Parts: sequence; C-alpha cells; structure tokens
Amino acid sequence: MIALVEPPKEERHSVLDEPVSASRLTLFHSCRLKFFFRYVKRIQKPASAALHVGKAVHAGLQHWSKRRWMGKPCGAEEIKSDFENHWSLSQAEEPVVFEAGEVEVQREKAWGLVEMYLRETPVPPEEKPEAVEVGVEADLSSHGLPVLRGFIDLVRPGGLIVDFKTTAQTPNEDQVFHRNETQLTAYGLLYHEATGSKEQGFELHHLIKTKVPKLLITHHKPVTQQQESKLFRSIESYVDGVEREDFVPSPGIQCAACEFFNECRGGAT
Repeated sequence: MIALVEPPKEERHSVLDEPVSASRLTLFHSCRLKFFFRYVKRIQKPASAALHVGKAVHAGLQHWSKRRWMGKPCGAEEIKSDFENHWSLSQAEEPVVFEAGEVEVQREKAWGLVEMYLRETPVPPEEKPEAVEVGVEADLSSHGLPVLRGFIDLVRPGGLIVDFKTTAQTPNEDQVFHRNETQLTAYGLLYHEATGSKEQGFELHHLIKTKVPKLLITHHKPVTQQQESKLFRSIESYVDGVEREDFVPSPGIQCAACEFFNECRGGAT
C-alpha cells in the first residue's frame, strides 16, 4: 500500500491554475505519482547527463534556426561558438550529474549530434523559418479546460511544424506517431490558435546517439478532428485526476531510470 505524502489541499489544486502542456499530460498518464513528485511537491533533481546532452543539442539547433531567421551566417563555426557558450552557462544554472571524466565525453557527443545534423539536414540554409522556439497558448476555458501551452522548436514555411528529438536508439517508424500523438496534436491546435491557419503537417527530426550519429526524419499528417477530441479527453482526464488527488504509481520497467525511485519506494509500507 502506498502512503502518499499529503501536501496542503490548496497546493494540489493550484496545479490546475497553471497551463497544461503535452509533457505534463504525458507524465500524468504514464505515472501519476511521478507527476505528483515533480509538479505538486516540486522536488528538484539534478539533470542527468543524457538530459543535459539533449538540451544542449536543442540549444545548438535553436541557434541555427534563429540565425537563419535573422539572415546571419549559420555555418558550423558560428553554431559551435553558440553551443559552447550554452554548454558552460547551462551547467552553472542547473546542476548536472556527470560521472568522473564524463563531462568532455558528453560535450563531444552533443556537439557531434549537432554537427551531424548541420551536414545532413534537409532544411536548406537559405530557408527562412516561419517561427523558432515559439511559446504559444490556447485558452480552452470554453471547453471547461485549463490553458494549453507549448513551445514549438521550428515552423518551416507553409506551416510545417518540426520537432527535434534526441534518442539513444533508432525509433520504430510505425510507433513514432503513436508515442508523440499528444505532443503533435497539441502543437497543431496551438499553431491554429496563433495563426488562424491549419498546419501543413509535422516532421520529427530524430538525432540518434549511436556510435556514428545519424538522422531519421519521420513525416506526419495534419491533426484530425478525432485526434483533437482525443486530446481534449486526455486533458479532461488529467483535470479529473488532479481534482480527485489520484496520484497513484505505475510500476514498470521505466522505474529503473526514474529520478524519484527513492521517494516512491520510501512511501511503501
């Protein structure tokens, strides 16, 4: 039996006053106790090396996109300078758990992924983005739901939404959309809210951390009405679960890599 730490009731419900995002929804529906530790108890944990690498890669590609948007040089030399600055500053702002001697190895791994992407990207260097790392909100109060918020990595001309993913293994293309459906549906809804137009579709650019880094791009169709309704039902379930204080664990193979493993085990009786 799980004996949950009991926060003040008003603290729990205050979570619903905050915007909901695809990442919050995905976490809540995968393990409600982990959601509780992260967003209700707000337990801070040092970032893992893998997470830090992913953020550094995203930052490098964000600089690449912004330079193209501003019409500035966007070759590897310019991007590496931006990347190095981010790598140093981010560690000062957020603690990272590195094993002994691992910092340089991970830095080179992260830059290797960015460098590979700059070589192999299908995006022409002269193409000006429609938007870069843009934060968008949609007020869903007319549906009885909280504000939906998201940050879109890149929008190519014509409303083609791009999201960058770093992964240790080559993803199964047949499963990619299923795993990312909540995020892409949210992005489609947010794009329409911001522009009044329908998105052209989606591209997921997977940067794969194999010994020789590689790039896999998967293409996905615009959001359907059925998928949008499914997202709304997911948010309704989220709201209902938080209101009922339904923060139960979901034990499984994923627990081995969970940063809240000790907190979860500590609640067992």
